[in-house]
Amino acid sequence: MTEVGDLIEGARLAAGLSQRGLADASGISQSTLSRIIAGAREAKLPEVVAIAEATGHTVAQLTGGANVAGRLELAARATNGSTMDDMRRTLTHFLEVNDYLDDQAVAVAPRPGAPARNQRS
Repeated sequence: MTEVGDLIEGARLAAGLSQRGLADASGISQSTLSRIIAGAREAKLPEVVAIAEATGHTVAQLTGGANVAGRLELAARATNGSTMDDMRRTLTHFLEVNDYLDDQAVAVAPRPGAPARNQRS
């Protein structure tokens, strides 16, 4: 299995970014980014999302997870000038984050006044 750091490094190279450029684009310090790529530190989910957005990749591509985008069918219309590609990319990120949280057994936060529920059956 490919390590997340290797996948992030491949995405960085594919995007034509230096490590400093990726750090600037993602808002992650270069030292933290370097440790993530080297495998000396695990990437936190918000960091993976920021790196995905900065490199034009998906969370699944950077984590080696299931390819949500391959299962995604989108039919929508935008009222704010977004393109279909923009909407697909945003929706894919949300679905990948949801899958990741499910895989990590992170509980769904209940709505105020609603009982807690377990999303996995």
